[in-house]
Amino acid sequence: MPPVHTLPDITPALPELFLVCAALALLMLGVFRGDRSVREVSWLAVAALLVALLIAWSHGGGSRQITFNGMFITDGFGLFMKVLVLIGSAVSIIMSMGYNEREGIARPEFPVLILLATTGMMMMISAHDLIALYLGLELQSLALYVVAAFRRDNAKSTEAGLKYFVLGALSSGMMLYGCSMVYGFTGTTSFETLAQTLHGTASIGLLVGIVFVSVGIAFKVSAVPFHMWTPDVYEGAPTPVTAFFAVAPKIAAISLFVRVMVEAFGGLTHEWQQIIQFISMASMILGSFAAINQQNIKRLMAYSSIGHIGYALIGLAAGNENGIRGILIYMAIYLFMNVGTFAVILCMRRDGKMVERIDDLAGLSRTQPATALAMAIFMFSMAGIPPLAGFFSKLYVFLAAINAGLVTLAIIGVLTSVVGAYYYLRIVKLMYFDEPTGAFDRPVGVEMKAVLFVTAVAMLFLGILPSYVVSGAEAAAAALFAG
Repeated sequence: MPPVHTLPDITPALPELFLVCAALALLMLGVFRGDRSVREVSWLAVAALLVALLIAWSHGGGSRQITFNGMFITDGFGLFMKVLVLIGSAVSIIMSMGYNEREGIARPEFPVLILLATTGMMMMISAHDLIALYLGLELQSLALYVVAAFRRDNAKSTEAGLKYFVLGALSSGMMLYGCSMVYGFTGTTSFETLAQTLHGTASIGLLVGIVFVSVGIAFKVSAVPFHMWTPDVYEGAPTPVTAFFAVAPKIAAISLFVRVMVEAFGGLTHEWQQIIQFISMASMILGSFAAINQQNIKRLMAYSSIGHIGYALIGLAAGNENGIRGILIYMAIYLFMNVGTFAVILCMRRDGKMVERIDDLAGLSRTQPATALAMAIFMFSMAGIPPLAGFFSKLYVFLAAINAGLVTLAIIGVLTSVVGAYYYLRIVKLMYFDEPTGAFDRPVGVEMKAVLFVTAVAMLFLGILPSYVVSGAEAAAAALFAG
């Protein structure tokens, strides 16, 4: 009797399938209705992301499900990260609408590309096999290469897209080589099988494979020494694209990093811990010191994001449930901090033109006190000053490192936080104590005001009552280790 092949259960992948179908439908709508459908397509894309979130919540429910011959997994950890990615993508589309219209680059392809990139991110989060990992990563990356260069008539945007494409292709090749090395020395690409077979010591070839896989993912999270693309791409890409790059792809790549290291290579924790410690340490140091002399606020945010990734990786270096809980808390708060900061940057317009110099924020408290207050909240939170949410995000990763015996890493984290506080507080000083250089245009659109208000309130609320995000992160981290 020939073997009977049954179709895989597609229920765990319903959010991804829905997003792909929504992206194709919106692409056709944009084709037939042209550029006049941009607003309509954008809002429908936001609705699609929220529907995907509801589907993930209702069908995932935190329960562990594996399908597609063990290549795709949903669990509490994946659900937590998918919620963050979907929120980040939806807010990025909302923030892009007014900007794209004012800059003359409003086209329906933009929200469609964001949907496709988000689908790739969700596949990355649910990857349970090295092949699924690579497919998700490439689906995300191909869409991101295009949106980085979306402003085709601008030399900086084109340069940003080209740099991201060349270096992204290099990193993808290195990671694929690492996957082939792992397969060559273990005979499997399945995370589950790798977890069962890898314990104690590993061969040199396998360790080389793990290093190359780590390099590929480190590029995607812009960790040192694979950060070289970040400042140029952040500065050159359209500002809403930079905001998107700063949140959703980072969250997806961090979750992929965690799943690969903990689930697939969990039996070799002592082997890869040193790699993560070095990457984390280097990212914190470079992110803190390189940002000091920056004059462009988007480049400042690029180095800031490198530093924040370094702090988040402290949790991965700990290699235990407390460390992963710290990462989840960090990325949830990181999402709101960055979205809010980029909303303020998008409001930096003078006489209808974008300004990006940090000095342009001088005296903002006198001309636009509400915007200045929101920016101050985000800057204090990024600096890790209590009682704002950013303090707790760092506290949990530092505690995880200390409990895991990584005291040196925690000390470096605290010291670089002090250095980083300088350039965050410098912005607050400029807004409140320097003479105004000229008034910004008033924030345009209800959407931007809503984003600023919600993110600022979230920073205050999560600082006073962090238990809301902590309890969810604890359950998600427990789900990852329960497998």
